[in-house]
Amino acid sequence: MTSDSPLAPHSGLSTVKAAKLAAVGLLADRKERRELERPVEAGNRRLTLKVERPIFILGAPRSGTTFLGSCVGALPDVSYHFEPRLTKAVARCVYEGSWTPQRAARYFRGYYGALLAASGHGGLRFAEKDPENCFIVPFLTEVFPDAVFLHVYRDGRDVAVSHAEQPWLNAASTGTGRSGRGGTPWGAAPRFWVEPERRDEFTQVSDLGRSAWMWRRFTGSALTQLAELPADRVRHLRYEDVVTRPAEAAEVVADFLEVRDPAGRAALHARFAKARPGSVGRWRQRLTEKDLADVLAQAGPLLTELGYPA
Repeated sequence: MTSDSPLAPHSGLSTVKAAKLAAVGLLADRKERRELERPVEAGNRRLTLKVERPIFILGAPRSGTTFLGSCVGALPDVSYHFEPRLTKAVARCVYEGSWTPQRAARYFRGYYGALLAASGHGGLRFAEKDPENCFIVPFLTEVFPDAVFLHVYRDGRDVAVSHAEQPWLNAASTGTGRSGRGGTPWGAAPRFWVEPERRDEFTQVSDLGRSAWMWRRFTGSALTQLAELPADRVRHLRYEDVVTRPAEAAEVVADFLEVRDPAGRAALHARFAKARPGSVGRWRQRLTEKDLADVLAQAGPLLTELGYPA
């Protein structure tokens, strides 16, 4: 449990619920992988399902993690998985302290191995992107001592605009019975990452304010926790640089992941070339003066710290 995590009630992730998430997640993973599927050479496959040198892609939701994940997933020796449902839920339990680290570690190792098995990728390098992992970096480094981390961050004003267009934290979604991939209900109720003393406040701010709050908490946690790791295990990528200078970003990622094969580097460049720079600066057209004030009330100091101009 992190130093600022709440002493929250039990997360409600029972063994039965975890099993259901695991089963649904394995089926969904197969479907989601079709968009990224590429032949895996027989020489790259081994019987082992051990997770070695995993790649964790971190970042706040709507910060470019999906795009970065698709780029990493283009590498021939990588088995990439999009927000595994079970470990997404278990990450919450790790943060809250409702599960022991030992129990959570068994689930992480076992489920990653199951994903490798289900996709026929034994022996490939496991990679996943899950924003919740921004809060449990110390746990991940304990369970996977050889893991590396790619963290992408984006202007919080653009993130707030993009995130508030989705139903996940919006007041209108409260009570609809719909939930996210890890089982968390949609709506304005405070999530596990909301500061304990501000939980009531969270329900009262605007949808944009909650989205900006989310960006601050995810981004701030990732920056703080990753700063404790050796520099050679972490790369921070600014979203705006990735989409406006994709070739440079591809080289940075290729070097960081030690991609030696020319075909692998070419695949990475081809995927990065699909970046869409038009997503940068949308907040200038979408936010009213009041909207911007709501966003800055939550995200202003961190925006300044990260060097984003007004």
